[in-house]
Amino acid sequence: MMRWIWIDRFTAFESGKTATAVKNLSLAEDHFADHFPGFPVMPAPLMLEGLAQTGGILVGEANDYAKNVVLAKIPKARFRREAFAGESLTYTAKLEQLGDVGGLISGTVRVGDEVIGEAEIFFAHVDTSQLKDLTGGENFVFTGHLHKMVNQAKAASKAAAQAAPPA
Repeated sequence: MMRWIWIDRFTAFESGKTATAVKNLSLAEDHFADHFPGFPVMPAPLMLEGLAQTGGILVGEANDYAKNVVLAKIPKARFRREAFAGESLTYTAKLEQLGDVGGLISGTVRVGDEVIGEAEIFFAHVDTSQLKDLTGGENFVFTGHLHKMVNQAKAASKAAAQAAPPA
């Protein structure tokens, strides 16, 4: 099971298309003590992991969680700055391609309107025997907490769409 979940909640989720999640950064989080003493920041690899969790759920949900998904490749990633305690990160993932082998997402990390990072991430579909080799057989991504957050965001998105006046 994942030790750290770098998402607090999904704010929007459109199956097979896009997902938006938020992470509120608190100085109480362990990584701030080590990165860096006297100048606490959330380094780019942890922001990338939050974006990967957002995108991985998007890819998995597009197949109704029938296929196991693992991060396989990051073809492109660029970060403009670190994130600081007290900031809220918004992860936005867009599903660019989905096939038998896996799925590709493009995504951004924002603080308010400022884009502080962007990446393309490829997720591979792996069979159960490969998953057993990697994780001991547990489906470590599509477990209760993240799945519940997705369902809440989908319900909120559906309610907002129904409440919107006709165009």
